[in-house]
Amino acid sequence: QVQLVESGGGLVQPGGSLRLSCAASRRTLDYYTIAWFRQLPGQEREGVASVHPYDGSTNYAQSVAGRFTISKDTAKNTVYLQMTSLRPEDTGTYYCAADYGAGSDSVLWGGHYFGSWGQGTQVTVSS
Repeated sequence: QVQLVESGGGLVQPGGSLRLSCAASRRTLDYYTIAWFRQLPGQEREGVASVHPYDGSTNYAQSVAGRFTISKDTAKNTVYLQMTSLRPEDTGTYYCAADYGAGSDSVLWGGHYFGSWGQGTQVTVSS
């Protein structure tokens, strides 16, 4: 079973930065692609960034490319999402996910089905 725990959300002014953390087991980080998704108000959940377990390759949504960076620290069993130049339209609930498991809440993104989810963390960009 895969367990993911997000933290780091909060209120930030436009143009500011925030770093989200996703804690997982070492096995999870070694074997599964980890991604960050977000659900903006009134919209479907969308993929933001992902990191591959074997070669560390990354993938970004066009809307965040150049502003967000995903990284993995295996010593701390944590995946980070560094967000810079934040905009009000980045406001939403951010979820960490792993391409493990399949169910009614599975989402296909970047060629992977993400079926394991954290509880989410709220990000609000507002002045």
